[in-house]
Amino acid sequence: MKGFMKMVGATVVGLAMWSIVAFMFTMIAMGSIIASEDNPVVEEGSILRIKLSGELSERAEESPIAFLTGGEEGLALDNILMAIDKAAQDDNVKGIYLEGGALAGSPAMIQELRQAIVKFKQSKKFVWAYGDTYTQGSYYVCSAADQLYLNPEGIVDWHGLSAELMFYTDVMKKLGVKMQVFKVGSFKSAVEPYINTEMSEANREQVTSYLNSIWNNMLQDVALSRKLTTDKLNALADSMTTFMPAKQLLEAKMVDKLCYKDEVRSLLKSKMGLDSDESLTFVEPGTMAKVNTVSRKVKDCIAVYYAYGDIVDDNTSDLSGGMVGNIAPEPMNKELDRLMNDDDIKAVVIRVNSGGGSAYASEQIWRQVSLLKQKKPVVISMGGMAASGGYYISCNASRIVAEPTTLTGSIGIFGMFPDMSELLTDKIGLHYDNVKTNKRGDFGTTSRPVNEEEGRMIQAHVERGYDLFTRRVAEGRKMEQDSVKVIGEGRVWTGEQALKIGLVDELGDMQVAIKAAAKLAKTDDYLVDYYPAQKSWFESLFDDGSMSPDYMESQLKATLGEYYGIFKQVKNIKNASRIQAAMPYKLIINN
Repeated sequence: MKGFMKMVGATVVGLAMWSIVAFMFTMIAMGSIIASEDNPVVEEGSILRIKLSGELSERAEESPIAFLTGGEEGLALDNILMAIDKAAQDDNVKGIYLEGGALAGSPAMIQELRQAIVKFKQSKKFVWAYGDTYTQGSYYVCSAADQLYLNPEGIVDWHGLSAELMFYTDVMKKLGVKMQVFKVGSFKSAVEPYINTEMSEANREQVTSYLNSIWNNMLQDVALSRKLTTDKLNALADSMTTFMPAKQLLEAKMVDKLCYKDEVRSLLKSKMGLDSDESLTFVEPGTMAKVNTVSRKVKDCIAVYYAYGDIVDDNTSDLSGGMVGNIAPEPMNKELDRLMNDDDIKAVVIRVNSGGGSAYASEQIWRQVSLLKQKKPVVISMGGMAASGGYYISCNASRIVAEPTTLTGSIGIFGMFPDMSELLTDKIGLHYDNVKTNKRGDFGTTSRPVNEEEGRMIQAHVERGYDLFTRRVAEGRKMEQDSVKVIGEGRVWTGEQALKIGLVDELGDMQVAIKAAAKLAKTDDYLVDYYPAQKSWFESLFDDGSMSPDYMESQLKATLGEYYGIFKQVKNIKNASRIQAAMPYKLIINN
């Protein structure tokens, strides 16, 4: 028996030692993988391949699950733009191959991607595009290619734009819920889904205006690249190209050639001087973005800080208590303060992609941006939208750069207080009684609505918020406050329109904003660093609790698609700040 126990003990010790050794080898192997991932080498004769399928996000987020399972990397604008820029400079990269598909994203983000392709062509390297199916967004990007190929049985979806707003009023009425609304601005339409069953005339006017502005930008860009007139492109949009035979699309000059994917590969091999039995070498955006192209010592730094998502009072308003896709004053201000006091950073570019949110939180961020501006230049780069609270945090920057199709402005304030008393008492049959020490001790409870006197107080509070908002804009943009109020009223403008009325200084992408920041900082020898620092997939893997909110969020986004924003808006009504500087609504632009 004693011998048996010794044998068992030796086996247990051996297994434990083997586990330790195996773990160490695994960590070494994973470390090697990480090192190679962080310092990739691009082979001679490579082609940057960009797959235009999926939702275009603002910034890449590394996923340990995707890495370990060999899954596809996300479609992140920052990675793609960086990859395109580096590919233009890298002699080992000979061109770009775009794979068209179902691309979704805000018009401004898609436009910025297309502009990067156009700029890349200045390197004299080729850009080819192929698709079995091009949705309108992916066709818009791929129309900038030198050669545009389509499957002989393929589809080009070119139909124009539409904007759809969902109204909850009748559903709420059936449930016995009323939304008590307080607002300033005839165009401040965030409240309409809760009190109307259709768009107001003012809302319809603004949506028509900015939708036409976006569509005209798309028309002009495609017309220039495809050598077609805007009238011809409008006629094609009205003709439902989705159901046209591919040959008809070829005749209309929307594509250059009909061929299958294998035929395009053969053409690419010929272009690269390869034999038919040789393989093409592709490099993906995520890898290309990590290539180190700086070989010299640089003294100065321009910081780019990403601020995207809803503006919230704290970091607990999102799903699962996480901070996914939110802008909260405490972490953002802490990071901006650190950048402010870093002497190596000569200027800061804040990349804003937000429809706003809490008016209080927007004011706190405005304050920190103003303090930062006192020490070094601050340039705003507007993404898909920088509206309402998104514009509030931008308005006092040294300079504002927007895409022509960015949605911005929406200078207005509103408050919403749901009255659930009918649902709880009449529909469900609950009864309430209370004791209070003061006249308004029961304000904000679900058992009664806001009364007339309280309503006047709230409206006065909202109007003070609007006065403060317009004053901030007037100070930052060096305008008269009355002039701001004329173009305010909660109205949404495109970047193209905002330039004409003085809300932005220049049209352009992130690179334009970075160059503007460097010019204001009086430096031409600088590196660009990006903030807040992102965790690697390896760090995320061993960070307890960090994956759960992200995973749930990504699954909800994947399931709900374009309706995710609406779900999130409704879900957060109860916990959201009652006074909001937010976009008119979660609008779905069908592009």
